[in-house]
Amino acid sequence: MTTSKNDFEMFIERLQKASSAVVLTGAGVSTDSGIPDFRGPSGLYSKISQRTFEIDFFYDSPDEYYKIAIQHIHTLADKEPNATHQMLAQLESLGLIKSIITQNIDGLHQKAGSKNVIEFHGDVTQFYCTRCEKEFDREFVDQQIEDKSIPSCDTCNSLIRPGIVFFGDPIPMEAMYDAQLLTQTADVFITMGSSLAVNPAAGLAAAARNTGADLYIINRGATQLDDLADVRIETDLKTFSEDILRTLSA
Repeated sequence: MTTSKNDFEMFIERLQKASSAVVLTGAGVSTDSGIPDFRGPSGLYSKISQRTFEIDFFYDSPDEYYKIAIQHIHTLADKEPNATHQMLAQLESLGLIKSIITQNIDGLHQKAGSKNVIEFHGDVTQFYCTRCEKEFDREFVDQQIEDKSIPSCDTCNSLIRPGIVFFGDPIPMEAMYDAQLLTQTADVFITMGSSLAVNPAAGLAAAARNTGADLYIINRGATQLDDLADVRIETDLKTFSEDILRTLSA
């Protein structure tokens, strides 16, 4: 699939005129880093059950969760940013976008150099005690999983949980507040690599459109909000991002 020259040039020109451009990213942004999406034919749910990401499953069977997580979830942090992460970091450094709201838990936006990132669904490298809320890193947790299956706090001996947002968890209050504020004040709202099928993140795009922002949907494949888009760009994100990077460096 090729990108129309007009698509990426128009995109850059609109950002240059924007006063507050915000980007919402989904799983499709990280697939070029070797991270599968969730619902695709070769997605994560083809390898593990969706129930793995339900909070009740975690508390009912933390040993089963961590057995799966150490193989399929914690390893997301070992991947490297791709052209789309790099392109967004470059746009931020040039002042063309204000912030990124990401549904991803892999931390690749920060690895690429993005500074203003709101992690709507948490971060795979963060862990904390369910009782005293002491924080732990991945190295500590992975070692405990190997030693005794279920990691526990070295202060109060309670269960350690990951800092990701499970189905059944609330979105962290600070992330929700910051994302809503950005949505309300954006004049351009861009979604990339998201089917816009999961709320409340997908609802941010609709809210931005309703408050007057230009809504850009950039994705390979249809989304739930295509009818609301001011501009819909059907593209391969790697090609699109590489075209923008070349243009910015010319």
